[in-house]
Amino acid sequence: MSDSTLPQCVINCAAYSRDGTRRDIGLDAISDVLAVDDGSFVWVGLYEPDEGILDKLQEEFCLHDLAVEDAHNAHQRPKIESYGNSLFIAIHTAQKIDNRIRFGETHMFVGPRYLVTVRHGASISYKGARARIEREPDLLEHGPGAALYAVFDSVVDNFMPIVEGFTQELNELEKDIFAEDFRKETVQELYDLKRELTRLRMAVSPLQDILGQLARSRGGLIDEEIQLYFRDVLDHAVRINETTDTLREMLTAAVSVNLSLVTVRQGEVVKRLGAWAALLAAPTLIASWYGMNFVHMPELPGQWSYAVLIGSVIAICLVLYIGFKRAKWL
Repeated sequence: MSDSTLPQCVINCAAYSRDGTRRDIGLDAISDVLAVDDGSFVWVGLYEPDEGILDKLQEEFCLHDLAVEDAHNAHQRPKIESYGNSLFIAIHTAQKIDNRIRFGETHMFVGPRYLVTVRHGASISYKGARARIEREPDLLEHGPGAALYAVFDSVVDNFMPIVEGFTQELNELEKDIFAEDFRKETVQELYDLKRELTRLRMAVSPLQDILGQLARSRGGLIDEEIQLYFRDVLDHAVRINETTDTLREMLTAAVSVNLSLVTVRQGEVVKRLGAWAALLAAPTLIASWYGMNFVHMPELPGQWSYAVLIGSVIAICLVLYIGFKRAKWL
């Protein structure tokens, strides 16, 4: 449990010993813990902190001014930057809220004996990541690098159900695409889905470069054994990115197919209308002729002229109907 005296934006502040023992501490005690070289490290978790809290942590951990300045701004591009013996990492996160994908950011400060995670916007809590490494003291022996791995693993794993949800949504939309009736909402849903997939790719794709650098890091912050774990997370990130790319290509094809089907259906409607117009044109033309006030009209004085005229109109319409039917216009 977190210390109740901590500010609300401080989700947790704990010191972990090499044997896996956790001890909750206050912000003022951080420098005291770091002053004792016993192999322990401090993990501080923040959610949308104010400037005062970040300034306090900068004092306790001796964080670089530029890194703290970036952490103040919640609109950073995904990146990893080195400041001497510490790292500043910014990544994008995603969370499904009310059937919509909301995106957030996590900024991380990593040093030889500390990890600071700063969450902004939509982001799952890292309570599960903390609980995991607390259950695995063998991981805790590797210091803040292990905690950093647990955070990245939690972020990447959270992308998987989101991608699976996109896949299911696309499968359902395919039924609407091939339905007989055109729905404007289908095009709108396809566009919304592709837009969210594009934003998801912008969050997942940079993770590959960041995880690749962490998996090959030679700065001493992350030892070789934990680098193997980062490689596993990198593999998951690559797979999610490839799935996202595939879904985006399928969505592009789905939009094209939908527009093509709409065009084909409109063409069918135009052909039917044209065929019926031609059928109506024949009797209309003949009737218009006999509506003229001329003395010498064909079959005008004959006894069976009316019957012959009706029969001629029916025959012409029948021939046109059979012709259009064979041409599949009707």
